[in-house]
Amino acid sequence: MDDFFDLPTLIVIGLAIVILFRLRSVLGTRTGNERTLVERQREAAAKAQGTKSGDDTVVPMRPRPVEPVHDADAERQARRVVAEIEQLAHGDDKVAAGLKAVADADPSFSPKIFMEGAKAAYEMIVTAFAQGDRKTLKNLLEKDVYDGFEKAIGDREAAGHKVDFTFVGLPKVDISEAELDKRNANLTIRFHAEVVSATRDKDGNLIEGNADQVTMIADEWTFARNPKSRDPNWKLVATSQLE
Repeated sequence: MDDFFDLPTLIVIGLAIVILFRLRSVLGTRTGNERTLVERQREAAAKAQGTKSGDDTVVPMRPRPVEPVHDADAERQARRVVAEIEQLAHGDDKVAAGLKAVADADPSFSPKIFMEGAKAAYEMIVTAFAQGDRKTLKNLLEKDVYDGFEKAIGDREAAGHKVDFTFVGLPKVDISEAELDKRNANLTIRFHAEVVSATRDKDGNLIEGNADQVTMIADEWTFARNPKSRDPNWKLVATSQLE
């Protein structure tokens, strides 16, 4: 009997009791209300969808169809376009009629948004021209206009001239003409821009402009786009420098 409860045996029994208590604390005890693996998976899926177990909320498998444009929304949009035309035409009935014709041909046309885009395009184009950035110009210009710009850049590079150019702003921008022909909408814009520009020869000598003075330049550019085209971009199709 004494041999049965010798010291090594008591140590083994003690270790077994400790291990059993640790397993119990980790695994827990059954209460009769345990959820099956399938139930736990369903609850996890419900939580992932933002619902609670047992909730009747249904997450749609497909997005809801886009609501049709109501008459009230169409009327508000039409009034907004009329107001933009009135604001940008500056009392010029011919310009107003042309903008209305473009808007009628292209329901997505917004004179205000077009003008913002034209301003951004002007800055990009004159800056790209000064920097000799042919890639940017090619994406924004109609082929004939691009060819003219590219030739001027090539001549400048062949002469070893470089341009230091900074675009300052556009204090005045107006629509001078607007028309819709058989194929394209054509909008002509007068840009009055403030820039700092200095052209130097290959030795760094100033040959044109002033690197320390803001000067005003004036251009008249025509942008065109086919209202039936899926391409939303307008392209520069004609340029002229104003005195």
